[in-house]
Amino acid sequence: MQVNKPEDFYKNVSKALAQPDLKMIIRRTTDKAEKKRAEAIANFPEFENARMQGQKVKDHTIKYMDHYLAEFEKNALAQGAIVHWASTGEEATKIVLDICRQHKAKKVTRSKSMLGEEIGLTHAFDNSEIERIETDLAEHIIQLAGDPPSHIVWPAMHRSREDVVKLFREFHLDPTYSEEITDLVRSARRDLRTKFLTSDIGISGSNFLLADSGSTCTVTNEGNAELTITPPKVHIVTAGIEKLVPSMAHAVPLLRLLTRSATGAEITQYITFHNGPKRANDADGPEECHIVLVDNGRTKMLADGMEEMLRCIRCGACMNHCVVYKHIGGHAYGSVYPGPMGSVLTPHLDSLEVANKQTHACTLNGRCEEVCPVNIPLPKLIRSLRARSWQKKYEPLTNRFIVQAFAALAKRPRVFQLFCSCGVVFMKLFSRQGWIKYMPLTSGWTRNRDLIEPESKTFMQQYRKMKKAKSDGV
Repeated sequence: MQVNKPEDFYKNVSKALAQPDLKMIIRRTTDKAEKKRAEAIANFPEFENARMQGQKVKDHTIKYMDHYLAEFEKNALAQGAIVHWASTGEEATKIVLDICRQHKAKKVTRSKSMLGEEIGLTHAFDNSEIERIETDLAEHIIQLAGDPPSHIVWPAMHRSREDVVKLFREFHLDPTYSEEITDLVRSARRDLRTKFLTSDIGISGSNFLLADSGSTCTVTNEGNAELTITPPKVHIVTAGIEKLVPSMAHAVPLLRLLTRSATGAEITQYITFHNGPKRANDADGPEECHIVLVDNGRTKMLADGMEEMLRCIRCGACMNHCVVYKHIGGHAYGSVYPGPMGSVLTPHLDSLEVANKQTHACTLNGRCEEVCPVNIPLPKLIRSLRARSWQKKYEPLTNRFIVQAFAALAKRPRVFQLFCSCGVVFMKLFSRQGWIKYMPLTSGWTRNRDLIEPESKTFMQQYRKMKKAKSDGV
């Protein structure tokens, strides 16, 4: 599996921009998601009220997280679940693998969980003696391809239908030779069904953890989470501690926000609340249930004043509307969480020194904050991380020199205006038919796209001309 790294961000971006079909494939999905979300919000007049309610629920739970964690553990234990605590991703992965080995598991099925990707669970299984089977259709596709996810809702967004046809014909025992989507889904169903039924252990994430009942909640469109959890004798849940909500009543407004923001639907096909192992009179279900609660930098985010990011319900709306993501896709970020949310999360999951470049993968146009269902001020958080990176001198010397040179010019208005006037003349020398294909010192831009020709006059020159015309009564 080829995995990009956060520290190679600029190299990853160049690689992504050099793929002419990638932008088209990504835009096909993100533009559709953007349109469907807009329609869903237009048909939901209570959206802004639900948004404020969702924000309050998350802020309250985060503020009293220690109380709700203790309440959740107490009630989960009362349901018969076994609760584990993990402060790091490595610790969480070890807990999961130890449970599998204790049960002598040879095969595990896994429902899509970004936390599993975050803690390195997929790689841990691939490097072990235990076979890992991804059951979400998109995760199944990228597992066959050997790719990491490129989006948190649609992990195979970067793959075309033609790619999927080739993969299924190569790896499925009974592949379809049709390219129709329904036939491809049936091919995946045939391939996965026996694996669901013969799995030793089922592993899922959790969209919400209900403190008052000790329940875990999964939200899916395919029913694969239910098939992952029900047939095996053992169910393992991995969940970040920020997934807590006080009760079912508090989860409902968040569910109404999640589905509309993620896929533009009013509700998903499957919303399931799991309550520990099966009881004596239950027809099916796991005989043993383990819940692994993971910190992995979340309490550090609280300490660093980034608690607003812990509101995130992983809907993916911020990346669907992000102009940078739409151009470079998810793999270029080199981290589990791409897009605006990843620009804030990755510096805390890895380190700001390693991932400071991701904080610059943002135009700060504020679109991500506008569409966030729980009002996360992403531009503010990204600016804060940029400031910390500057203070800690993580920025390259060339960047620091350019910013300091700009600051020196900006403090001297006459010199700055002269510099801008000369810049316009210089750029005009390289313009051809309104576009600049090459110009010294701009290869980072012109390598993959043209630069538009500037106006003949600078902004200040045009402003003075307009002001003079007004004073002359023209």
